Amino acid sequence: MDESNNPQNRKSRRSNVLMAASLELSGTSLPVKLRNLSAEGALVEGDKLPVEGSAIQFRKGDLSVAAKVAWCKTRHAGISFEHKLDPDQVMRHVPVPRARVKPNFRRPGLKSQLSEDERRYGEQWLWRLS
Repeated sequence: MDESNNPQNRKSRRSNVLMAASLELSGTSLPVKLRNLSAEGALVEGDKLPVEGSAIQFRKGDLSVAAKVAWCKTRHAGISFEHKLDPDQVMRHVPVPRARVKPNFRRPGLKSQLSEDERRYGEQWLWRLS
């Protein structure tokens, strides 16, 4: 399987993402899912990926880089860029993590006004417990 998360195999840090991108080869554009991205390469997923060693153009938004397919297995491929990207270019395409919502573990309050039936039921219930 994919060993791109193994730090001993990497020259630079990769950012995990899940975004649309494309590979251009021989005038055709192939849509892929971008799985991770670094200054030196990327991991993509898609159907009918180019074979290992193919010269391609990697495109993500306004980013366009000449690249080569470093490896290819089933639906995943490792892409190696021709030249190292500036970290600012890479980070521009990595989304900012969403703020986590802290759960609020509080009991809901009572309605401001209870009906006569609700009040009577509450009093009966309270007196049964004592």
